[in-house]
Amino acid sequence: MSDGTKARAIPVPAGRINRLARMGGLTAGVAGRMALGGAQALGRGERPDMRGLLLTPRNITRVTEQLAQMRGAAMKIGQLVSMDTGDILPPELAQIMARLRDDAHTMPPAQLKKVLAENWPKGWLGHFETFDVRPIAAASIGQVHRARTKDGRDLAVKVQYPGVADSIDSDVANVGALIRMSGLLPKGFELAPYLEQARLQLHEETDYALEGRHLARFGALLADDADFVVPEVQADWTTDSILAMSFVHGTPIEAAADASQDVRDRIARCLIALTLREVFDWGVMQSDPNFANYRWQADTGRIVLLDFGATRDIAPDIAARYRDLLRAGMEGAMDRAEIAAQDLGLLTPAVAAEHRARILRMMAMVFDELRDHDPFDFAATDLPRRMQREGEALARSGFVPPPVPIDVLYLQRKFAGMFLLASKLRARVDVRGLIAAHL
Repeated sequence: MSDGTKARAIPVPAGRINRLARMGGLTAGVAGRMALGGAQALGRGERPDMRGLLLTPRNITRVTEQLAQMRGAAMKIGQLVSMDTGDILPPELAQIMARLRDDAHTMPPAQLKKVLAENWPKGWLGHFETFDVRPIAAASIGQVHRARTKDGRDLAVKVQYPGVADSIDSDVANVGALIRMSGLLPKGFELAPYLEQARLQLHEETDYALEGRHLARFGALLADDADFVVPEVQADWTTDSILAMSFVHGTPIEAAADASQDVRDRIARCLIALTLREVFDWGVMQSDPNFANYRWQADTGRIVLLDFGATRDIAPDIAARYRDLLRAGMEGAMDRAEIAAQDLGLLTPAVAAEHRARILRMMAMVFDELRDHDPFDFAATDLPRRMQREGEALARSGFVPPPVPIDVLYLQRKFAGMFLLASKLRARVDVRGLIAAHL
């Protein structure tokens, strides 16, 4: 979630027909401007450049502004495809979506009060000593408010934007149409499975009662862990569209980048260790590595974990295959790593031999770095740049990614997110030792 104080209060379009019309109008508007630009290029005797026609400043502004106003599935997909943690889509299309990550508008107070009145009993305000209508955070599906009950509880209340749950299917379909219209997808790339999984995931994320259960589950798992703190669900004020939690203080996790080396190392080590425990010990993972989902308490040293809407169970066979991959890679046995990668769906028999060889070289680069450095210095490594160069070369050679199982995709995204966060903190961590503990 972004800081709500930076956002504008704009009513969320509610109602399926209203949202459908806006998305349809957005797609048609962009297509119309691309067609006009293409006609003008043909008139000049030039071949139209579809990427250039799509990525005009006017189109980028229109798309990002409209999706930011609509929030919900439309904005969520934009955030997902623009994450720096393993983009599925080409960088050209990610340019359109990237601006959405920090551009969440908020509901005006009148719309907020209407949502609360529809979800809470009549006279609900009488139970509160204070309720700040100015959100302390805002995101694609809801916004968070600070409140205090008359019985003395300090709460963080996440309120879902009206209409987003009912419009997920149409929003996803329209964003898919916009992506396909762009012409930026590699020939043969199957977008439909990813859109379908995004649709299913979004239906789960809009069920705040379910998120409350995930929150309680992680609270129990970490109850005796001095490194982490998880808000407590307040069941009496939680509904399908409102999640009430105890308010937990903390600063953005990025603020720890100014702390001492020991503090930065400890934070990164704790989060990487937590990720490995989620996969190999618990079989359940909070799969969204957005930095805003982590906060830091400078006074206690604890890490605050937020937003469990993207919690996923990890199948035992997936965890076992990842263990095989890590064991083989850390031992330098790339023949076995290739088999494990194929078992996970990261490689398929249809992948051409030259592409397979380059992918295996990229995997070996990662494992060589982890195996040869103790501790691993996230600030000093040039691994991301080398991987980017290899990935670009792979794309230029005509590689089309095979459909990856969604659980594997989320795990890869979480691992990459932890790498990015540790790099942001300029941390030094014994990653090899942390992995070895689970092999």
